[in-house]
Amino acid sequence: MSLPEIEEKVRVDKWLWAARFFKTRGLALEALKGGKIELNGQKPKPSKTVSLGDELSITQEHRKVKVTVLAISDQRGSAEMAEQLYRLESEVLNQRKPTLDMALIGYREKGKGRPTKKDRRKIEAIDFGF
Repeated sequence: MSLPEIEEKVRVDKWLWAARFFKTRGLALEALKGGKIELNGQKPKPSKTVSLGDELSITQEHRKVKVTVLAISDQRGSAEMAEQLYRLESEVLNQRKPTLDMALIGYREKGKGRPTKKDRRKIEAIDFGF
């Protein structure tokens, strides 16, 4: 597999999405605005451009990663193509043990938000005696 057409510079949020660190550009944008991404030691704005050799520090719910940019792309491809965009310098996994109900990116605390399908079935199974 070959990389998509090589560009010289691309926005940080697009590159993070194309490199598959975030499932959507919106999540990448939130991480940038929340200060979870460092570009060459500074907290960038989403419109800041990434170029070859830049170093990124990415803090996510489940890990902290440091990478060096090897290629530039604004198109999301397969996981194999995404791995060609960067070199992993270090990765520190979160000390909290992941559970089966914890999504890697969109972790939801128990009791927050809508009930799950399993929760709805339990609610429907309750006989109120009406």
